[in-house]
Amino acid sequence: MNQMYSQRYGTLPIVRAVGGLADTVVDATPEALAAGRASGFAFAEASAQSLLEAIQRGLALYRDKSAWTAVQRTGMSRDFSWRGSADHYLDLYRQCLSEH
Repeated sequence: MNQMYSQRYGTLPIVRAVGGLADTVVDATPEALAAGRASGFAFAEASAQSLLEAIQRGLALYRDKSAWTAVQRTGMSRDFSWRGSADHYLDLYRQCLSEH
């Protein structure tokens, strides 16, 4: 949950891309940045080197104040409410019903 709280308050999280962390943090890749979807930094391998690379990417983005602010705003605008989850499940349920 901390990664969601961080995004809400403009603190870009650095997470290992597993489970709920991978589901809730959009890594600041060049593609995600260009699409306006990035909300933090994720790394896949459980190693000090992978963590260090994610930190370095974060520091590089921090130097670009307009890009950093854009990612902060993206994270702050994400909807982690129960309402969003409920709507998603309703859509899935409706899709399943229409297929049968």
